[in-house]
Amino acid sequence: MNFLTTLDTTLGPIGWIAILGALGLTMVGATLIMILRQPEDPLAKLKRSQSESFDGGKQQRLRQSDRNEQLQKFAKFLEPENMEELSAKALLLRQAGYGSRDAVRFFHFAQMALGIAGLVIGTVYVNFLGGGEGLSTNKMMLYTVGPGAIGYFLPRYWVTRRVEERKEEITRGFPDALDMMLVCVEAGQSLDQCIVRVAAELRASYPALAEEFEIVAQEMKAGKDKVSVLNAMGERCGVQDVSSFVTVLVQSAAFGTSIADALRVYADEMRDKRVMRAEEAANKLPTKMTLATMMLTVPPLLIILVAPSVMNITKLGQ
Repeated sequence: MNFLTTLDTTLGPIGWIAILGALGLTMVGATLIMILRQPEDPLAKLKRSQSESFDGGKQQRLRQSDRNEQLQKFAKFLEPENMEELSAKALLLRQAGYGSRDAVRFFHFAQMALGIAGLVIGTVYVNFLGGGEGLSTNKMMLYTVGPGAIGYFLPRYWVTRRVEERKEEITRGFPDALDMMLVCVEAGQSLDQCIVRVAAELRASYPALAEEFEIVAQEMKAGKDKVSVLNAMGERCGVQDVSSFVTVLVQSAAFGTSIADALRVYADEMRDKRVMRAEEAANKLPTKMTLATMMLTVPPLLIILVAPSVMNITKLGQ
């Protein structure tokens, strides 16, 4: 009892929570170490050795060289078991520009690592740096758990922001890409050559859109079906204009119509949309400027107009 009383007096009312948190972190660390030291499955090792013995083993290793073998051991913990949820998360990360095969694992690992780091920082600040002195138990819990929650949700906020910025960049650069593609088609180049040229020209000004065109060009060179490649591009971009453009190209190829005519019509529509977006942004400026003008001019005017009267009233009172 004396030991428990001394411990309670030393650590404060939240001491037991800190002890349980430290034990939990210790157990998590021990589990991670055990998983890292887990020996390789003999069957998987045999399959890997057999695949490397074939002529295509080198190419197979090159195709899978971007996968992180350390994260492979944590696949059960870092990937959703539901395939629909896994596909949705992978699509969201691709729309944010993270197209690696381990993107989902890195995302969940970042959530877990930042959450644990925030929890440790909050615990150390409250219990060992004197940040919890004079605070109630609820506030101490908030200061302890709050940084962990912020660290856990920070990657999700970052990915959502990246998706919005990337969509905005693709929307801004897409009319220019259509104009360049139309010029290339009218010059006699094929659709594949047009995509390669447009990707090279847009790399400096709109890197996100150029990356999407480069992926399309590489997949077409690899022999994939053109329709599926274009549909995948529309899904990755997540922009309605790109999806409509893909539909136009697919229908043009299906019905045998001229791609140049379809591009010309659609490029005119995209230019009109860009003008409409610019006019909409310009129409919003007067409202924003009015609010800023009122906030910056009304208080000084009130001071100038009211201050003399206030001073005179004060003098009369004396």
